[in-house]
Amino acid sequence: MNPSKSDLPFRLLLNLQPWRNAAHWHIAFSGGLDSTVLLHLLATLAKTQSLPPLSAIHVHHGLQAAADAWPDHCQSVCDALCVPLQVVRVQVQPGASLERAARDARYAAFIDATQANEVLLTAQHRDDQAETLLFRLLRGAGVTGLSGMPRQRPLGKGNLLRPLLDATRAELEAYAAEHQLNWIEDPSNQDRQFSRNYLRHQVFPALTQRWPQAMSTMARSAAHLSEAQGLLDDLAQIDLSQASAASEFDWLKLPSLELASLEKLSDARQRNALSHWLEPLTQLPDSDHWSGWLDLRDATGDARPIWRLADGELHRAGGRIWWLSGAWLRAAPAPGAWLEPAQPLALADNGMLTLSGQIPDGPLQIRYREGGEVMELPGRGHRDLKRLLNERGVPLFVRGRLPLLYKGEQLLAVANLAGLDGEATGGWHLHWQPPGEDQGLS
Repeated sequence: MNPSKSDLPFRLLLNLQPWRNAAHWHIAFSGGLDSTVLLHLLATLAKTQSLPPLSAIHVHHGLQAAADAWPDHCQSVCDALCVPLQVVRVQVQPGASLERAARDARYAAFIDATQANEVLLTAQHRDDQAETLLFRLLRGAGVTGLSGMPRQRPLGKGNLLRPLLDATRAELEAYAAEHQLNWIEDPSNQDRQFSRNYLRHQVFPALTQRWPQAMSTMARSAAHLSEAQGLLDDLAQIDLSQASAASEFDWLKLPSLELASLEKLSDARQRNALSHWLEPLTQLPDSDHWSGWLDLRDATGDARPIWRLADGELHRAGGRIWWLSGAWLRAAPAPGAWLEPAQPLALADNGMLTLSGQIPDGPLQIRYREGGEVMELPGRGHRDLKRLLNERGVPLFVRGRLPLLYKGEQLLAVANLAGLDGEATGGWHLHWQPPGEDQGLS
């Protein structure tokens, strides 16, 4: 298509070209100016272009009385454009930041709505990008934060796209006027107790009066920083590949890294690599909290350092650092009888246990370390279990969860440890599948 009076449709279509084969395009539709323009643009393009099926999603936060009328307005707009609408009512959790809580609730709804090979389109524009940059700068953000809002990123099973990031608010206003669009004016957008509103109504008018190109130059800076972040991500991948050597305890299925490889890096590269590694696992620490990494890294060999983060802990054992969360941080499991050893045994909060080969005579019981356990080994006599675990370098955080098979008071086997798992003494094998990760973040 050729650029017309407004080239917004042309630019939008160009930005969305890589996603034309998506299964569905969902439009985040608040009913405000920006999302109304995006919806109108896409519905109009769909008349002449081969686009994926379109639908809109309106999230009702229930935070103000005026918002109760917005779903009806959104429905009427969507009906006129022949675009299906889904209205999702969410519960905003109370907290220190109402803005953040509302955003979290909104994006949780978007994640639920976006399936594999589907796209959620949001209407943030260049002015929003400049506001984001300044807002994060004032909060002391690093390169990641100052990169601004990415043009695209994963969202649930699909992807989130911001195809209007190169458009200005003035362009959207001009398009809305040209097509006589009607939209909602959210009263809360005038409330300057909210930081973004304060920046929009107080700070940016003064900035643009002195520097008319402030919005565009700040958005350009965000793009430069986004490129720098991409390079840091590439560097992190290189460094993490060096630190991801196999471990004899890979069967734990726990994220871990080789400490010696990390220690060869500068402090800045260590933080960069670890941030990249931890990002899908937990909320990242602020600058002051990174001292916990130094304490973990520099602890003496006989220490048991732990770095506690928002959603789990980093432990150090066997020359590696290990990420623990979920069941691994809960109380030690309780012992119990194994009434049908020919069948797998689900352990309370501790994974699954199986016996293969010639099943030993019962009755059998699963216990866990309490201290002082002794095991009889062929040709070695009675051996202290603690010493046996030390010989094999079993990480300390594993020992309290490692299943022990007993017959009466006789320790028959220790799960997963060659020579101790029953194969050498009884021709059978005790196998433990540890609990999986359930930190709940992605």
